[in-house]
Amino acid sequence: MSNRSGPGCDRTDPAPAAVMSERRRLINLAYRMLGSLAEAEDAVQETYTRWYAMPRNQQDAIEAPGAWMTTVASRICLNLLGSARARRETYVGDWIPEPLPGHTEWISGRPSGAAVDPADRITLDESVDLAFLVVLESMTPAERVAFILHDVFCHSFAEVAEIVGRTPAACRQLASSARRRIRTARPAATATSAVQQAVVVRDFKRAWEAKDIDALIGLLDPDATAVADGGGLATTFLRPLEGGERIARAWAEIARRRPDTMTFLERTVNGRPGVVAEQDGAIVTVFAFEVTGDRIKHIWVVRNPEKLRHWTSSATGR
Repeated sequence: MSNRSGPGCDRTDPAPAAVMSERRRLINLAYRMLGSLAEAEDAVQETYTRWYAMPRNQQDAIEAPGAWMTTVASRICLNLLGSARARRETYVGDWIPEPLPGHTEWISGRPSGAAVDPADRITLDESVDLAFLVVLESMTPAERVAFILHDVFCHSFAEVAEIVGRTPAACRQLASSARRRIRTARPAATATSAVQQAVVVRDFKRAWEAKDIDALIGLLDPDATAVADGGGLATTFLRPLEGGERIARAWAEIARRRPDTMTFLERTVNGRPGVVAEQDGAIVTVFAFEVTGDRIKHIWVVRNPEKLRHWTSSATGR
């Protein structure tokens, strides 16, 4: 398999001495495949463990170390996706992909306040939009891996076939099926610019803090849904809320019950405008939004502390 960079597809194979520089690309790849930064880090660590476990002569015999690492990391992710489905059947409440802080707010494996290495940052684009990741969760493991490798990271179907263990034609069908799921869930006609999204989310936050139910209803699509993920480790609603009016009243109640030490802040969530709840210097909740037109269609609420560790470190490091 030839090594390609994604998104973009314009890098060449690295020399063996530059193997560590592959980390950012592998994290990008694994996060999109798994929807969990913690699992992505584990998958990439396992990839490096396998690389360094090889004798030097075997390493030197590999013409494209980056391609080798892509193949290994992708196969690890494919296996993890299969087992993740079984684990999530026993998950308390709904499982939402792990949200990422915006750009420089995410620092991987560094003490608070340490300098940021650009190679340690996730590349934020549409393919890590939380709404997009939620759609990926509806795919089979093979569909997801084939789609991410081909459509996001620009590998050929022959290369994808080597990883997935199917024919190139079968991989083409997998990617095509994945695209249909995305088109069905996210029609292009409803696309909203980041600036428009920011305005709607800001207005929602202000109405929320003012406990203005009518204003909240006006900002929510009548068929809006809200899904929360506490993982059994934080209190939240266990079943999705449906309907703009119902969500508005629930959010007004949240505002009424919030502790005096809690504040709502505008933050970038997976490259999109969002809101976080901060209490005693720590991020305790992340709110991600999907905006269509001038209305909020979906809200995702992440309260599972295991999915907020990068948010907590970025808050304490300010």
